[in-house]
Amino acid sequence: MHFSRHFKIIIIAITSAILFSSCHSKKLIVKNNADKKDVGSELPDLINRGPYIMVKPGKHIAEKYADIMGVKRSDIENGRLYDFIDQWMGVPYRFGGMDKDGIDCSGLVFLLQLQVYDQPVPRTCATQVEVIKRKYEDELKEGDLVFFDYDGKQFSHVGVYLQNGYILHASTRKGVTIVRLHDRGIYEYFSRCGSVINSTASAQSN
Repeated sequence: MHFSRHFKIIIIAITSAILFSSCHSKKLIVKNNADKKDVGSELPDLINRGPYIMVKPGKHIAEKYADIMGVKRSDIENGRLYDFIDQWMGVPYRFGGMDKDGIDCSGLVFLLQLQVYDQPVPRTCATQVEVIKRKYEDELKEGDLVFFDYDGKQFSHVGVYLQNGYILHASTRKGVTIVRLHDRGIYEYFSRCGSVINSTASAQSN
């Protein structure tokens, strides 16, 4: 009887320790579709993971984002990208967020790179900047990352380049939105950009 009670106390203590630690540690790496179950609720809406394939956008999506960025409808070619954007547009900013209740800038980049390009990247701005091949601004192409130094902190904000000078990012004021890189209040903090390199190893280490 005494042993049984002691055993229950041990089980409760172990369970509490696991629950406590899970609040401070999130597994954010997905290797393939079979691993989704390991990610759990940390990555809601983690869909369409798989080999990157260019998919044509629907007419409505193409027209909508062509109008936003001032380009021809035929210039909106990556349906997978713009479907992702359309699902997240307007979602509010929330530091550390990874779902439709709120998402932060690096979380948005993390999910976009994974779901659209099947390219794992680290979770934070400071580590994402370590897995890019640096470029000049005039060399930017769709999917490249752009970094900003806000509040005097180097690489404290990140977005994704689209086309025609527009980027996607999670704004602290407007949530997930598309803006011009040269917009006032943004470009002055622009500090680095580049394309994502094969970062699987770097992502796994984070």
